[in-house]
Amino acid sequence: MSDQTRFILNETDLPKFWYNINADNPVPPAPVLNPATKEPVTPDFLAVIFPMLLIEQEVSTEAYIPIPDEVYEMYKMYRPTPLIRARRLEKELGTPAHIYFKYEGVSPSGSHKTNTALPQAYYNKVSGTRALTTETGAGQWGSALSMACKFFGLDLEVYMVNVSYHQKPYRRYLMETFGAQVFASPSDRTQAGRAALARDPNTPGTLGMAISEAVEVAATSGGLKKYSLGSVLNHVLLHQTVIGEEALKQMDMAGEYPDVVIGCVGGGSNFAGIAFPFLRENLRSGQRTRLLAVEPCAAPSLTRGVYGYDYGDTARVAPIIKMHTLGHDFVPPAIHAGGLRYHGMSPIISSLYDAGLIEAVAVPQLATFEAALTFARTEGILPAPESSHAIRAAMDEALRARETGEKKVILFNLSGHGHFDLSAYAAYNEGKLEDFESPEEAIRTIPERLPEIPSMQSA
Repeated sequence: MSDQTRFILNETDLPKFWYNINADNPVPPAPVLNPATKEPVTPDFLAVIFPMLLIEQEVSTEAYIPIPDEVYEMYKMYRPTPLIRARRLEKELGTPAHIYFKYEGVSPSGSHKTNTALPQAYYNKVSGTRALTTETGAGQWGSALSMACKFFGLDLEVYMVNVSYHQKPYRRYLMETFGAQVFASPSDRTQAGRAALARDPNTPGTLGMAISEAVEVAATSGGLKKYSLGSVLNHVLLHQTVIGEEALKQMDMAGEYPDVVIGCVGGGSNFAGIAFPFLRENLRSGQRTRLLAVEPCAAPSLTRGVYGYDYGDTARVAPIIKMHTLGHDFVPPAIHAGGLRYHGMSPIISSLYDAGLIEAVAVPQLATFEAALTFARTEGILPAPESSHAIRAAMDEALRARETGEKKVILFNLSGHGHFDLSAYAAYNEGKLEDFESPEEAIRTIPERLPEIPSMQSA
């Protein structure tokens, strides 16, 4: 065991490949379906919104995908990212556990989202795409993609969930500084947006609504624009595995190996990024690391949702995927400031959870912000509210170790900083935030709100 606090890799240690869990996944996700025909999607259908190079990654079963030189050089702006032992937090908690965190907030846009924004912009650029459309909730994804699009000379339209658009204006200002156009969603710019506003003019918006708008704009652009997604899909999770690959090397530098690896989950990208390389070691080498996905009680798709086929968006224009879902019409409460608002979960993560290969827990909002403040006051880093769900779970693991006297090794992904989330912290400090759990009635009726799928596809 090392007595160091920070474990820093050299630039030459930056992984040259992304790891594809589909090569080792004993329970591959179910087929993706066309929302109109409910038959398996074809490459032609997907090519309307994605470049073929990303479609190929989406369905690949190759274990390692080479990182293009152009992307690799841009990764060097901020990668490898540091692994830090949270010694002051350990002391504050009085725990025998060793707590490590991988800090992705050092990226130029402030979060792990840059890891997939750069390759997605690159593959679109070399495929002849002129502009991208996307959605964003808290704004981390929109910030990362706006920067990546500027680097590769692409225009970008961002549909930002309405409540976040107003709660987190500084994220919007950052996107606009990089040259993106940002619209509160639902907007009057699309059929999907106008329909949502007609149903509820005061809607806080959802990621499902914003996805509908972004997909519609891309699909009706005559091929000039493509759609880009910051989580959920296989190729997005693939790009994030640079996090876990680096962390494996850094834990070796620390002379320890994690008993539990923790990440927050909304759609699944940052959890997959740190967890999948460790899952590979479980599957291939017999390691027994627990892999813990942490979600909010306000949007508990894994812990309370239904595992079945559902639309990826509210307007039902995006592909139908088999996932843990709260229903494509799910609307999180406006009072929920912790992010992670998506109604569904990555198909890969859903299948792994269903098979018992990963674990999941939901944590309440107030306890999450309490953990964020404890972390900030001990480690000096203000975490993004999303990342704070992982901090809460890591602290809970450490407190249990204190009770049992177990010398547990805990690793979590700190997926971004919270410098643009100060309004959420202000609301917490002023006592304006509340805990919220999805009502049992809303959970009970999920199956009634899912699309009917032929039995041969729903297995």
